[in-house]
Amino acid sequence: MKLFISADMEGISGVATNQQLKTTSEYQRFRKLMTADVNAAIEGAFNGGATEVVVADGHGNMSNIIIEDLDERARLISGNNRVMCQLEGLDETFDGIMFVGHHGREAGSDRAVISHTLAGICVNEMKINGKVVGETEMNSFVAGAFGVPPIFISGDDAYVSEVLETLPEVETAVVKRAVDRFSAELLHPKVAQELIREKAEKAVKQLNKYQPVTFTGPITFEINFKGPQQAKMTTTLPTVELVSPTRIRFTCDDMITAYKHMWGCVIIAMTATNGVLGSVNA
Repeated sequence: MKLFISADMEGISGVATNQQLKTTSEYQRFRKLMTADVNAAIEGAFNGGATEVVVADGHGNMSNIIIEDLDERARLISGNNRVMCQLEGLDETFDGIMFVGHHGREAGSDRAVISHTLAGICVNEMKINGKVVGETEMNSFVAGAFGVPPIFISGDDAYVSEVLETLPEVETAVVKRAVDRFSAELLHPKVAQELIREKAEKAVKQLNKYQPVTFTGPITFEINFKGPQQAKMTTTLPTVELVSPTRIRFTCDDMITAYKHMWGCVIIAMTATNGVLGSVNA
């Protein structure tokens, strides 16, 4: 049994503020906690019957997990040049996908901890076929195109409630209660990690109950950006329609192609935030 773990950092046990996720002494502490939460999910997966686990580090520069502290049974995908972003390495050979330390969407709860959608610097809202989605829902849809079901999530209570609206069967581990976007009531990390381990094991043991989320027909993405310069520059791709000064739309034949197209648009939008050639010398 082969499982994929997509790991983020905002929903990790102990995290409550942005300062804890930046390159400071605080960040080094929380890299360790991220690694420990991921290890708890890995242990739970193997306890549940997994024979192979691949982890994709999906936060920030995507190289946060401390490899020398990672469970030796797992393999780690690290680094940030990725065509498939948080899903790099996922394919049809996997039996399930787990989301550890993920967070609420930008256009979601008013209290989910450090909520955003993929790139907080530029994205206000993401829609797939008219439905507002966060990262977990979007990534689950892409996993479904590979025939891989979502089986487990961990994060704060507001995030979990948000995801359950779309994925009601997924197993959950609530590691903190969101108070505000930058505050939370925290479980002790050891308590949170035991909960992750227990719920991950439960999810894997009942793997047969989960089904991949699939779509038929074309896939339309709508992205509302924070600035008009971000939206406008994505129209360098001829498939992108500018719907309003900050909103774009495009349609692809399948979910995987649409996801890659979305990621390309977000990369352009991030680059355009302060001008695409702003740091280039003539």
